[in-house]
Amino acid sequence: MPAWARDDAASLRIGSKRFTESYILAELLAQTARPHAPAVELKPGLGNTAIVYAALRNGSIDLYPEYLGTIDQEILQNRGGGPASLAAVRERLRPLGLGVDIAFGFNDGYALAMRADTAARLGIVRLSDLARHPGLRLALSNEFIGRADGWAGLAARYGLPHKPSGLDHGLAYDALVSRQVDVIDIYTTDAKIAHLGLTVLADDGAYFPRYDAVVLYRLDVPQRFPQAWSALQRLAGSIDETAMIAMNAQAELQGMGFDAIAAAHLAGRPESDTQRGLWAKLFGPDLLRLSGQHLGLVLAAVALAVLVGVPLAVAVAPYPGPRAFVLGASGLLQTVPSLALLAALISWVDRIGALPALLALTLYALLPIMRNTCTGLAEVPAGLKLAGMALGLSSAQRLRLIELPLALPTITAGVRTATSIAVGTATIAAFIGAGGYGERIVTGLALNDKQLLLAGALPAAALALAFEGLFGLLAWRQKRKKEQWQ
Repeated sequence: MPAWARDDAASLRIGSKRFTESYILAELLAQTARPHAPAVELKPGLGNTAIVYAALRNGSIDLYPEYLGTIDQEILQNRGGGPASLAAVRERLRPLGLGVDIAFGFNDGYALAMRADTAARLGIVRLSDLARHPGLRLALSNEFIGRADGWAGLAARYGLPHKPSGLDHGLAYDALVSRQVDVIDIYTTDAKIAHLGLTVLADDGAYFPRYDAVVLYRLDVPQRFPQAWSALQRLAGSIDETAMIAMNAQAELQGMGFDAIAAAHLAGRPESDTQRGLWAKLFGPDLLRLSGQHLGLVLAAVALAVLVGVPLAVAVAPYPGPRAFVLGASGLLQTVPSLALLAALISWVDRIGALPALLALTLYALLPIMRNTCTGLAEVPAGLKLAGMALGLSSAQRLRLIELPLALPTITAGVRTATSIAVGTATIAAFIGAGGYGERIVTGLALNDKQLLLAGALPAAALALAFEGLFGLLAWRQKRKKEQWQ
């Protein structure tokens, strides 16, 4: 049964944001819960706070690791005279059907950082010192720029005149080291801070609240999964800042897998795994699962596009006005950025995962299929159509016996193009928890791991080449049959 049609009531669904620490914490939660739940489904790297929180609210996930300061400032929009207490946060979450629990035991706050030599040369040690250097190049994550407790409030508190540019958190450290930017936003448990010897600017205006790591969950989870919930409680207070930095370092500096890091922590032993190379990442244990997800999305999307696109094209092909409108509308869909279309579809279906990804891929596949169907039908010789009429064939019979068979090679070429588009576009499905090879690409972006990016891109390319080979063989057979018929 496809993922979008399955009843997930018996599955504990755990999400995560798209940065190293969130991946690790989600793995810890999943591995802790698995022995005590009928099924545990991990949906890693869903995106920023707004996306993961929306997934929690609409029931696409049941819980995910979050931070108390983010819940207070970003989710609950607390604009009071200071951070709310845990009890107050719980009270405000209760009417939303949500709760907060399982404090892991560490604080991972926001901060700004610079190269140590640049900070020393300019005499910058505090956030307030930045105001004296308006020419500095600030590159901040897009979420930090837009969030309620992010850049706007920080700039107002310290009178900062800078106009920061957006930069993915996973790429920011390399950009800072290579002097492409001067200041970046960081999480205080990032392993690369000490590794690169960066200067973390003191929050002398006490702008940032504490960001204690907790679990944000749907209130029905303890009742639906009592044994798993009881097991998860044992994670409370089990991780301090030092342990979290060490786990982040294993992922970011040593290239270890999130699952291995989580398993080692739960077993209470140091992780002895060596750094994985490209070969190990390419043929990792997740390859079969990701291949099934990617292939399933592509085949389902193309099949739906054929079922919708071919009949629609057949219906409008004889009429110039409707044909131009339908092809124009499907062409317009091609101009919509894939992530923007996904965001719109998530809002429409009110869930993340395979369903909105399937709809997006289907919409992108419609144009080549409909366009080639119309072209193929238009290329059928008029003499053959007249011959069918002379034989007394009805319009439906002429279509079935003459026009569609002659147009089939052109229609197949459209399906071929649509399949190639779907294979490439399906990598974005990972941004909304639908899996596929894009899951490796998304994680590689978060870690700035080029080998992991390749481990996701190469199988997608291989799948596209395999489809090209199959369609090439099909075209050859169609050509042979046509030659024999003639």
